[in-house]
Amino acid sequence: MDNSNQSSNTIVTINNLTFYRGNRLIFDNISLEFQRAKITAIMGPSGTGKTTLLKLIGGQLQPNRGEVLVNGQNVHKLQRSQLFELRKKMGMLFQSGALLTDMSVFDNVAFPLREHTHLPESMIRSLVLMKLQAIGLRGARDLMPSELSGGMARRVALARAIALDPLMIMYDEPFTGQDPISKGVLLHLIKSLNTTLGLTSIIVSHDVHETAAIADYIYIIADGKIIDHGTPAEIQDSKSEWVQQFVKGAMDGPVHFHYPAPDYVDDLLSYSN
Repeated sequence: MDNSNQSSNTIVTINNLTFYRGNRLIFDNISLEFQRAKITAIMGPSGTGKTTLLKLIGGQLQPNRGEVLVNGQNVHKLQRSQLFELRKKMGMLFQSGALLTDMSVFDNVAFPLREHTHLPESMIRSLVLMKLQAIGLRGARDLMPSELSGGMARRVALARAIALDPLMIMYDEPFTGQDPISKGVLLHLIKSLNTTLGLTSIIVSHDVHETAAIADYIYIIADGKIIDHGTPAEIQDSKSEWVQQFVKGAMDGPVHFHYPAPDYVDDLLSYSN
């Protein structure tokens, strides 16, 4: 296996990646690195392909050009069985939570252990209770997903994502639709799990302040390019007008509030019977 393009401190390397969806260019020759045991955020406006990037890392999509290396393996050159083995090392927290609605909280967390290991049920029980204790929901183990709040469902999904003790976990918009308390709980959990378990975390988000509070490094993507990257402090002090508009949520700037249109007065006066 050739690891020459990936240092020991890097778990994911994306080299010169180009990806089209139909005729639409999503990524134009971008390169990124994700460091081990760090929290790296991918940020940008809605519709810029942030979730698509996670699917490229997981091998669900094929790039048109470039390569994605995960733990030294070229994802898109792996055989199906090799890819499935690699995916066991990747946890994924979906935006919706994606809990299995006909299973209890306990069985949702136990599901990957039952599917991918040959552990006895007694050990699976201990592992599930450990994961639920870590996210503060051991007492909710017998509840069904329909009985959970949105924040609780997201936490159960997180417990399931770490059930197999992955090397890395990818979060797809973890804070969307969460109230301030739930956001605070998720922020604490992501940071503490990353520290205590030595995880590598990749967070896709457009929630600037929440993500910047826990990220070690940030990439900002728009129009198929990496607009800027750096630590949260470096992003905050970026000289890019685009980045400053995004970080501050300003209505106008390089990204205009008004869609291109004729002169307003001329447009009003141009109507005739």
